[in-house]
Amino acid sequence: MALSSSSSGKMAPIQFMACKSLASHSHRFRNFSTISSNCNASTISRTTYPMASTFRPTVVHRSISVASRSVSVASSFTWDDVLRISLPEIYQDDPSDLTGYFEKVKLCNRGSDMQSEFLPFVVDDQIVGYVHHGFAEHLKQYANVFTFSGDDSVQFRAYLTLHESLKTPEDRTQAVGDVVKCLGEEIIPGTRNELYPVTSSFGAPNFFSLERAAAPYFGIKVYGVHMNGYVEKEGKKFLWVAKRSQTKQTFPGMLDHLVAGGLPQGIPCVENLMKECEEEACIPRSLSNEAIPVGAVSYSDIKGHTYKRDVQFCYDLKLPESFIPENQDGEVEGFMLLPVTNVANVIRRTQLFKPNCSLVIIDFLFRHGYIYPESSGYLELLQSLRSGTCF
Repeated sequence: MALSSSSSGKMAPIQFMACKSLASHSHRFRNFSTISSNCNASTISRTTYPMASTFRPTVVHRSISVASRSVSVASSFTWDDVLRISLPEIYQDDPSDLTGYFEKVKLCNRGSDMQSEFLPFVVDDQIVGYVHHGFAEHLKQYANVFTFSGDDSVQFRAYLTLHESLKTPEDRTQAVGDVVKCLGEEIIPGTRNELYPVTSSFGAPNFFSLERAAAPYFGIKVYGVHMNGYVEKEGKKFLWVAKRSQTKQTFPGMLDHLVAGGLPQGIPCVENLMKECEEEACIPRSLSNEAIPVGAVSYSDIKGHTYKRDVQFCYDLKLPESFIPENQDGEVEGFMLLPVTNVANVIRRTQLFKPNCSLVIIDFLFRHGYIYPESSGYLELLQSLRSGTCF
C-alpha cells in the first residue's frame, strides 16, 4: 500500500495523502475514504490524517451529470465524493459508452461558431494569434504598440499587428508587457509574471514573450506538459490523481494529473517536466527522467474575448508502489491513488477534473487498452483529442 507522512514524521499505511507544503498553518483533521485494489463498497475503510490548510471555500451546490442521472455535489467536493462516484457498482452505466468522453472533448472545444469575431494577430507576416474585436478596442488606445491594418468592417481583410518601430523580441516583449500592465486585472485577470513565447508554431523563432494570463486574449498557441503517474500491482494499473488547491487562480479545487504545467519561455519540455515533478509531487529526478513522451493532445476553446489554442505534451511515468507524492509549491491540496477504471468512471460521469486533464487521461485510456475499437465512436473520439492545431 502507499504510505503517507504524518505530522510526527512516522509513516502510516494509507492510499492517499494531504500535501504538507502549508505546514506553517494550523493543522486540521478530516476523515476521507481510502480505496483498495478490489474496488467495491465493502472494501472502503476510513482513516484520519492532518490536512495542512485553513482555507474555507464557499460551498455552492451544483448538479453533476452522471450517465442518465445526476448527482448533487458541492463545488468544494471531497475525496469521499470522488470515491463514491468512481465505484463501478454505484451507477449502472455502460463503460463502453463513450458519450461522457465526447462531452469532455466538447467542453474543451467550445465556440467554433465565434471565430469570425476574431482578428488575426500578425507578426512578421506570420499569424501568431487571434484577438476578439471587443478586446481589440482596448488596444486601439496604444497606437505606439499596436497597428490595425485593412478594413475593420471586413473581417477577413482586417488584422492586428505590432507597430513598425518594435523590431526586436526584447522591445516587443517590453511594449506589450507594459500594455498588459496598463489594462490591469479588470481586463486581463490573473497575471502571474510568467512569460510564454509567441511563435507561429512549436520550435519556430520567438517573436516576443507574453504574460501567461494574456495568452488567451491574444489567441497565441500555448504549450504545456502533462504527466500521468501510474503504478502497477497485482496485474492492475492505478493512477495518482491530484486535487488542486482551493487558492489556485484557475480551476481551484478540481482534480488534476499527478504533474502538469505550462511550458514557459526558454525551458525544454523534459526539463520543465522534471522541474514540475519536483515542485508538485516531490518526484526526484532519478525517477522523473524515466518519464516517457507519448504524444500530445490539442484543443481550441473560444469563450467571450478569449481564444485558447493549447497543445499538451503527454508523458507517462511508471512509479514504484512505495512512492508517495508530496506537494512542495502549495498548488496541490492532496493526492489519491485510484484504479484506472475508477478514474475513467469519474471522467465519464462528472466534470470534477480540470477540463484539459480529461483529454490527457482519455488519451492514456486509449493507449493502455481501456477503450476498445468495438465501442461506437472509437475513431472519432481518438481523432477529436487533437482537435486543435498541433503544429
